[in-house]
Amino acid sequence: MDRRGKQAIIGTLIALVLFAVIIGAAIIKKFTPSNQVMNLTDYYKLNTQEVAVILQDKIYDKKALSEGGTIYLDYDTVTGLLNKRFYWDANENLLSYTTPTEIIKAEAGSKDYTVNEDKNEMDYPVVIRKGEVPYIALDFVKQYSDMRYEYFSTPDRIVIQYQWGDYLFTKVKKDSKLRYEPDIKSDILAELKAEDLLSYVDTSEVVKNGFSKVMTKDGIIGYVQSKYVEESYYDSVKSDFKAPEYTHIKEDGAVNLVWHQVTNRDANNNLTKLINKTKGVTAISPTWFTITDSTGNIASLADKSYVEKAHSLGIKVWALVDDFNTEVSMTELLSHTSSREKLIQELLKEAKEYDLDGINIDFEKIPEGAGIHYIQFIRELSVTCRNEGIVLSIDNYVPSSYTTYYDREEQGIVADYVVIMAYDEHHAGSEESGSVSSLGFVDNAITNILEMVPKERVIMGIPFYTRQWKETTEDNGSISVSSEAFGMVNAQSVLENNGVEPKWDEKTGQYYGEYEKDGATYKIWLEEEDSIEAKLKLINKAGMAGIACWKLGLEDSKIWNIINKYIK
Repeated sequence: MDRRGKQAIIGTLIALVLFAVIIGAAIIKKFTPSNQVMNLTDYYKLNTQEVAVILQDKIYDKKALSEGGTIYLDYDTVTGLLNKRFYWDANENLLSYTTPTEIIKAEAGSKDYTVNEDKNEMDYPVVIRKGEVPYIALDFVKQYSDMRYEYFSTPDRIVIQYQWGDYLFTKVKKDSKLRYEPDIKSDILAELKAEDLLSYVDTSEVVKNGFSKVMTKDGIIGYVQSKYVEESYYDSVKSDFKAPEYTHIKEDGAVNLVWHQVTNRDANNNLTKLINKTKGVTAISPTWFTITDSTGNIASLADKSYVEKAHSLGIKVWALVDDFNTEVSMTELLSHTSSREKLIQELLKEAKEYDLDGINIDFEKIPEGAGIHYIQFIRELSVTCRNEGIVLSIDNYVPSSYTTYYDREEQGIVADYVVIMAYDEHHAGSEESGSVSSLGFVDNAITNILEMVPKERVIMGIPFYTRQWKETTEDNGSISVSSEAFGMVNAQSVLENNGVEPKWDEKTGQYYGEYEKDGATYKIWLEEEDSIEAKLKLINKAGMAGIACWKLGLEDSKIWNIINKYIK
């Protein structure tokens, strides 16, 4: 072989070696794990004074704050996830919290707070404000909430546990790396040591590209090669929080309540006449109080002799307060702590002066935006009533999607009785004729409320009235509808006077009659013994606390025999 041939072979060999070196280097580079470490401050995206929040096993999009060595969490997060009973009064810069027997208040920026007006002091401000956003000290939240947290430094972060149950865990078998992505080329988040405990973050990603998605005990979420962890196992994460016990005043036997509409002081004198026609009534609710302004004042028609008469008959008095004064802004009233306190003080003063057994809240005009303030009022009033031994009952519309802000579930926890007004299915403003309280309407009301409130604290409201509907045809062919309310006896008389024999309607569980007169069609769905009995059967079967009837004086006296058959 000549020299040129040898040189060609040597060149080829050199090229092959270089190619092998390059390929080998590429292979080594491909399979050599990255040693690049990610700065955890960048990982958590923290600014000065910010604290990363890990909720269960997810990095939260909001940050806590560190001020004076105390961790603060924003109000919306606290109430939305940890404890909805914290209440912020933006008008008076005041944080409130209610327990079954205490009303706790703290001013923004102050280390002082009060418990039922008794002064206490913390080592830190309970609540601070940053701009318009209130932040609550997490240690203060923890005192009253079913949650726990751990703090870790460098960088500052907290891991909050607030959901309990079985979770998937594993342990590290061999020292390894926790990486940002499921790839050995991804940045390192933490060094893992053998025996370190890890929790699986997303069971759908238990294994991905040979990696497991896990969280370390100190709240770092990333990926570890699955070959470096032991077989997974479930373990129960339990709470040691002792929830406060809400006690309730419970009447002996079923509640048989009637509302008594009192529009002036003279109407109180009708009690004896009206009550003598009843049987088995256990409580009466006179409409004595109405709110007169947005600072918490009320007008009162209370009468001592009325209460004394009722008590002599063994009947308790649960006086009603309404929000029917259209000149009063309920949002303005209820959104100020001072005005809620004033209203509660006024009601308590009346209850003590007139020896009332209970207070019946009949707030039917609450706008949706005031719902959070309304339920705080109910909480605060419940504390006062519980401490004073006064029965607290709350009147409600039947449950519906557009009245959820009345928070009947919370009412059922803090109040003694939740009253569902199972009538006005069709009301004065309805655009079509129909029953005031059909059997299906009552049945749905029972089913829906019992999903929210225990049956022993639910009182079902039933009507002693109905409506006569008048339908007329307009020139354009549309039907114009109007109505007039009648008590039981008068409604029967209307049909009799017009020669109508009502027929039983299975769908509504009522007798129905109609007639033509002066070019109009009149329709009535009656309330009488059979229709009331059909409702009472449902109420009795559901095992509810009792009934409330609107209103005293509209009933046929024969109805009391039916009521006493089911409500005992």
